[in-house]
Amino acid sequence: MLINRISPTDRPPRVRRVATFLDLIKFSHTIFALPFALVATFLAVRSTGGRFPDIAQLGLILWCMVSARTFAMTFNRLIDRSFDARNPRTRQRPSVTGALSARWMSGAAAISAVAFVVGALGFEILFANPWPVILAVPVLLFIAFYSFTKRFTWLCHFVIGASLALAPLSAWIALVPPRGPLIDLQILWLAIAVGAWTAGFDLLYSLQDMPIDRREGLFSIPARFGPRVALVISRMLHAITILALAAFGAAWGGGIALGSIYWIGWVVAAALLIIEQSLVKPDDFSRVNLAFMTINGIVGIVFGGLGITAILIQR
Repeated sequence: MLINRISPTDRPPRVRRVATFLDLIKFSHTIFALPFALVATFLAVRSTGGRFPDIAQLGLILWCMVSARTFAMTFNRLIDRSFDARNPRTRQRPSVTGALSARWMSGAAAISAVAFVVGALGFEILFANPWPVILAVPVLLFIAFYSFTKRFTWLCHFVIGASLALAPLSAWIALVPPRGPLIDLQILWLAIAVGAWTAGFDLLYSLQDMPIDRREGLFSIPARFGPRVALVISRMLHAITILALAAFGAAWGGGIALGSIYWIGWVVAAALLIIEQSLVKPDDFSRVNLAFMTINGIVGIVFGGLGITAILIQR
């Protein structure tokens, strides 16, 4: 398959270029981690005696989540262009064909990084909480680091899991009193759940590129150990997700125990993860996109919606 390269004069107009960019970075997939950050947001507010987050708090959380993910995905697409060009699945991406230039993407990554730091600074300016801005640059460096990991370790799936696990942790740190406990055990359970969930579905997604990874000398669990081992590890990770979400709901560590609405969300999320795993077989990856995109999006929406509702109605 040939790459349909686009000359600079044939690039789409600016408005359409933005739409192309949002599709390239899969902006809609922000829904994967965002619900968990919002659950942490509402829990942090309830833990400090409030009920609803301040509109400025909520706005800053959303601003930071979107800008951090935009930076991470743009950086990833930018430095992986050479690999994407040799992969039949990705060689028609706008970052490869020239529909989006390296200069344009570098600018988008820089703007997103600055936007994230500015959003983190907002917590200190408006709420006298310095922790978000103190941790802003280390967070950006860590989520950028993921993009290099496939070059040297098959543990890359766990690094992306840790990157998304930062979402609920960051939301909590941004909203607790500056002199209060930095991390609550209940939020740690939520972060473990998000990290294991993400690493598990990233393993499923990476099955598609197993032959390419081997040819290119890239590292992944499927490329190193094969699809059967990869599926076993993915299923173990999603089992950990279900258990960690149960620990979160039960408020181990003295947090807020959640009621029946939360447990309905937990049952639905667990069922969806079982369905997700059943869609992918060691010799059949044809439904990976259904498992990765559709099922995970539903997990985020259902768990986030019912989790927030359970926190709001908790006395």
